Amino acid sequence: MLEDRPTAASAAPWPAAYPQGYAVVDVETTGLSRDDRIISAAVYRLDARGEVEDHWYTLVNPERDPGPVWIHGLTTDVLDGAPLFPEIAEEFAARLDGRVLVAHNAVFDWSMISREYARAQRTAPVRQRLCTIALSKELGLPLPNHKLESLAAHFGVVQEHAHHALDDARVLAEAFRPSLRAAATKNMRLPLLECRPLTEWAEQSVPRQPQSSYRGGAGGGAGSWRPSRKRPACPYPNPGRYEPGKPLKQGMRVAFSGDTSVERELLEDRAVDAGLHVATSLSRLTSLLVTNDPDSYTSKVVKAKQFGTPVVDEAAFGQLLQDVASAD
Repeated sequence: MLEDRPTAASAAPWPAAYPQGYAVVDVETTGLSRDDRIISAAVYRLDARGEVEDHWYTLVNPERDPGPVWIHGLTTDVLDGAPLFPEIAEEFAARLDGRVLVAHNAVFDWSMISREYARAQRTAPVRQRLCTIALSKELGLPLPNHKLESLAAHFGVVQEHAHHALDDARVLAEAFRPSLRAAATKNMRLPLLECRPLTEWAEQSVPRQPQSSYRGGAGGGAGSWRPSRKRPACPYPNPGRYEPGKPLKQGMRVAFSGDTSVERELLEDRAVDAGLHVATSLSRLTSLLVTNDPDSYTSKVVKAKQFGTPVVDEAAFGQLLQDVASAD
């Protein structure tokens, strides 16, 4: 474990705008798609300067196949006696309440957490999140890649049990502390992003494939139990890019990035119903990117900046959907 030593950061004035507390979180899941479930969760609560206050860990019964057991080691037998998510939701919320959620690839952890709370007809008390990948990029850390093990090695933190939620959260907490102090020394703005709870949820019944079908990868692709949704091809030609101040036009190619308050598939369905083409990736032909996190480091946001693709947030997109112009 990384030893704490007096630093310039601990002696220097602390930035007044920095958060008053953090909840360093790791969740293990049955897979990577929107329909996958949390099977274990850990939270390290930290004070304003990154010192550990306490930690908490729980297993969660996903009520389904546990997924890649060879990765997380949690079998059906182990999880059968674990509490259901609604049974741990209150304690989990108490650990998050009033704190910035910190995670490695935070959009994933937040998406899984917010969906579990939506299933339980509750809302997680999280308003902001901080991704340690984004923070390490802002700090310019000389990492060979952005895996947790590389961040840990940079700060001399020893991983004892990779892919175990409690140990991953410990490792991240130990690596986050010096990162936070380095940012404070530079009086650097932290890459905080808003967390939008789901306001709509439609639980879909999908066939559960055997766990051997899990192959890893991005949600909705090879690493997902949820089959790809095959929508009919958009019947309208692409009229080009969206022009701010003008209405959307049928046939425009729209891509989505990051978490949304309305479940993503509902937004996509509405776009298709309006005559838009929902694109799974972003290219020079994309008419518009919809994201609530325009400063994030997702590949779509990065490409949108590179290509000059117009960007709007979820609320603005909802307004635009009310008046989509017909194709010529």
